[in-house]
Amino acid sequence: MSVQDQFPAKKAPATLPSAGSATVPDMLGPFRVKRLMIALLVLVLAVIPGHMGELTRTLLTDAYVQVSAFVAATLMLFYGAEKVFKFDLGVALKGAKGFQVPAAAILGATPGCGGAVVVVAAYSSGNVGLGAVVAALTATMGDAAFLLIATRPDVAVVVLPISLAVGIITGYLVDLFEKRDYRDSAKAQCELAPLIGTTRTKDYLYLALAIPGLFFGINQLFQVDFATFGHAPLIISLAGVATGLYIWATSPLQAMTHQQDSPVTRMAEETSFISIWVIFAYLAYDYFMTFAGFDLANAFSSIAIALPLLAILIGFVPGCGPQVLVTTLYINGIVPFSALIGNAISNDGDALFPAIALNPKAAILATAYSAIPAVIVAYGFYFFAPNFL
Repeated sequence: MSVQDQFPAKKAPATLPSAGSATVPDMLGPFRVKRLMIALLVLVLAVIPGHMGELTRTLLTDAYVQVSAFVAATLMLFYGAEKVFKFDLGVALKGAKGFQVPAAAILGATPGCGGAVVVVAAYSSGNVGLGAVVAALTATMGDAAFLLIATRPDVAVVVLPISLAVGIITGYLVDLFEKRDYRDSAKAQCELAPLIGTTRTKDYLYLALAIPGLFFGINQLFQVDFATFGHAPLIISLAGVATGLYIWATSPLQAMTHQQDSPVTRMAEETSFISIWVIFAYLAYDYFMTFAGFDLANAFSSIAIALPLLAILIGFVPGCGPQVLVTTLYINGIVPFSALIGNAISNDGDALFPAIALNPKAAILATAYSAIPAVIVAYGFYFFAPNFL
């Protein structure tokens, strides 16, 4: 979403950069080379013979049908509705008045980082107060929410409402006691994402592969044996992963997409970005356990009381990668629920990037404020409900 859309009174460039311009491909030059190397490494690991190749293909299939396909479906639904109904969330928040905080918290609790980014941009434009930003950043679980919903929906229906409630309470308290304005108007022209423009063939291809991927993912949730479908799940998953890696490696974006791009493009770009972190978490965990022979559960049990605090500190790291890893550790029974909920409350996902770029003081303060309820809730579960979920 462009922050310029939130500043009609300010002078803005006549046109936004598009994927077809000469400037966009150079914006992330060094990053694109690194991305390409990572993508090639993943593909090489998937095709090498022996146990590693077989394990990698299994993990990539799981990552695609368990997470990526569901992320794609959710984003298509969200961005499609936004496009059809032409709903401007920033303006709607401004008109919410006394309900800004719960509205912002609901946007933050939406899986992914899009809702929280909207609130951050709305704060910069003067549409909402600091309490709304804190509510959104506290409520959001970022892209890790997709992983939790896809793999442990029973836990997700507990974590997300708790984060939402904590976000609302914290947001109201901040508005009650924090009266200073931390907006930095000098950074108001910052672009959150360049405009790609035309929907590309690779975007449609990613959507076409995500549809059967979602079908296989739903069947897996109902415990249907993949052998029923022959090699189809493996072929579709590897094709989807390869397409996603190509989109991610050649993308002009860092993570988020521009609001004016088509829903299909936004879905393909953001799902590919989320998927690379999910793939990294899946591979890292299983490689470590299989080839290093290291028992993480026993290692972490010796520092059990510090795990919630460690997860909270990881939540301070901008981006969704570390948070996806924490969620993966919980799903595999390595860290307790108290660590998961602490990380869910403290982490700001990708929304912290534009927050730092636009209003660094507000971003740091909002993150600090979210740490307080994260510690209280996490250690509340650790001491009083240690075996919860």
